[in-house]
This record gives sequence, C-alpha cells and structure tokens, in this order.
Amino acid sequence: MAKVEAGGEPMTESVFRVLAALGEPLHGYGIMQRVKEESDGAAILGPATLYAALTQLEKQGHIRRTAEPEDTRGKKTYLITDRGRAALAAEAARLEALARRGLAVARKGGRT
Repeated sequence: MAKVEAGGEPMTESVFRVLAALGEPLHGYGIMQRVKEESDGAAILGPATLYAALTQLEKQGHIRRTAEPEDTRGKKTYLITDRGRAALAAEAARLEALARRGLAVARKGGRT
C-alpha cells in the first residue's frame, strides 16, 4: 500500500475509502458496510484488504482504536485522528485537481 501522508505518495483507493468511512467511530464490519453504501456497491472491501489498511493506518497514526473496551464479540472500534483528517484532506484535494484537469481536457479537447 502507498504511504499515507499529507503531501506524500497517493493513497490506495482502499485506504482512502477506509479513512473517508470513519466520519464516526466504526468497527471493521461497519467500515466494510459504510464503504459499500457510500460507493453504491461499487467498492467492496474484503477482510484482508480492510485489516491490512487498518493496521497500516493505525501504525501511521491516522486512526486509533477507541478507549472503549472491546465488546463481547471482540470488535474493535476505530476513529480517524487529526493526522488522518489532514492526510485525507490532502488526498481529496489531489484527486479533485486531477479530476478537474481530466474533465477540462475531456470537455475542451485541449489546454485550459
């Protein structure tokens, strides 16, 4: 997976979607469901992809587990951190700039 830093390498789509799903505290299955809902079913994260992203994001300080104890089924709940929000905002801005340029070329067929 790509490094997730504000101004760093681009994020993978999976990492971006996981961070974007964490507008509220969620456990792994909740994140998977949120990603599916927000993409109208176009993006489905498998458990291996999800937990690899969560592990990476937690190591990088972009997410953290809540202070609440795990529930009886062992579900861990995750929150996005300020650092994660900054990285998400930087990536969203990068993608927005790419989209604007692509649309400009597609609509006008040349330079803008």
